[in-house]
Amino acid sequence: MADTKSITFVIAVNNKNVFESNFLASPCLNGSHPHQILVQEGFSSASIAYNDAIDRSTNDLIVFAHQDMIFPEFWLLDLQRALDSLQQTDPEWGVLGCYGVTLDEGRGYIYSGGLGVMGKPTDRPGPVQTLDEIVLILRKSSGLRFDDRLPHFHFYGADICMTAAARGLKSYAITAFCIHNTQQIFILPKEFYESYRYMKCKWKNSLPISTTCVTITRFDFYTYQRRLLELYLRFIRRKETGAVRVKDGRALLAELGDISRGGAELASQNDGCARS
Repeated sequence: MADTKSITFVIAVNNKNVFESNFLASPCLNGSHPHQILVQEGFSSASIAYNDAIDRSTNDLIVFAHQDMIFPEFWLLDLQRALDSLQQTDPEWGVLGCYGVTLDEGRGYIYSGGLGVMGKPTDRPGPVQTLDEIVLILRKSSGLRFDDRLPHFHFYGADICMTAAARGLKSYAITAFCIHNTQQIFILPKEFYESYRYMKCKWKNSLPISTTCVTITRFDFYTYQRRLLELYLRFIRRKETGAVRVKDGRALLAELGDISRGGAELASQNDGCARS
């Protein structure tokens, strides 16, 4: 049974200031704690960085997170409640995350810079096809690993979920509210599309694949649509970025206030209803 008594957190870092003013400032990690934090720097891809961390993890439960994530005080409690729920319904789960998508809708409960609060709290984890890379959670004992051949730092969340599905393991978005203090980029780099082509070829027999950025399809309809939008933004609007990252993520946490308690409070209410 998975639990949150001791977790390994893995963060790929390319900006120490962002890392220190966001992830390391997370209230749930304040003070002394039993968790292992692995800072992965200098790797050519997320998959290589994360597999190296899996090998070095001293704990079974591993949380892979972006450097600009902030985890509120109640995040670990929310995570444990999700794990307890899955212990009853699907103890052999594959991958968990804080936000993901089915072919029809998004599921989870997060705040993202430029987009605001996304999703809504629910009383149990929701199955998804893929998860956003901002937070990915798996068990070392599951044997799941990232694809070392997937280039760059894109689509590794979708890929690990598809890998889990190929083994008969489900992926879930959980209610564990957290903050993604990101800079909103409208025009994606060429590396994104290189990773897209790799994913399309690798999973050609499993299309369509819905991700939080784009849907991978046989005829690339959504990619062409996005490329047209990027051309419009680049040459007509002359605007490549939207919301800018807040300098200190703790300011966002203070601004959002009690919303960070949403998942834990909802779970408590549901527990009360179940006992009454």
